[in-house]
Amino acid sequence: MRVIIAEDLALLRDGMTRLLRDNGFEVVAAVADGESLIREVVAQEPDIAVVDIRLPPDFRDEGLRAALAIRQRVPGTAVLVISQYVEQTYAQELLADRSGGVGYLLKDRVMHVTEFVEAVRRVAGGGTALDPDVVAALFARRRRDDPIERLTPREREVLGLMAEGRSNAGIAEALVLTVGAVEKHVQSILSKLDLPQSATDHRRVLAVLAYLQD
Repeated sequence: MRVIIAEDLALLRDGMTRLLRDNGFEVVAAVADGESLIREVVAQEPDIAVVDIRLPPDFRDEGLRAALAIRQRVPGTAVLVISQYVEQTYAQELLADRSGGVGYLLKDRVMHVTEFVEAVRRVAGGGTALDPDVVAALFARRRRDDPIERLTPREREVLGLMAEGRSNAGIAEALVLTVGAVEKHVQSILSKLDLPQSATDHRRVLAVLAYLQD
């Protein structure tokens, strides 16, 4: 898989480059600002861009804006954004197009190599990877009349893990359940939220994520 990294901190940028290369990715460019990111994505057409939300010159949302721009200019480019803190508005804006291949992780997750590499692979493959803290923040903002309120506490746990991008087997392991039990919970969630069942997990997750937005 071909990757472009956009991170202004040279130490972190170089660290992610080495980490991804050591795990079989081809890092075709590593840049420090949004304009360079857009230019390199257009030229290189990578499978995924790993992007810091806050980039020069103002360190506000330049990375996010660049990420949204490359999604429009080079359709099919997956984007995994990283941030120091949970920024709900940015997470919702990133997820708004519902087209798959998106992720939002906090920067400290990069230190968990296995989790970070798995997230990059999942997003590059068209799936979704959301930091658990981001999922929790989105849940906390739900309206009282929202369909989420129909779910049982266990179904909410399953939905949260679905939103992180975990498979049924991964959810079963995390909650100490059988895969069969998880499948029943998933079917119940989809039914209660009036969501059509899908043959592909990432589309199912994206459909559920639509209900995590205001």
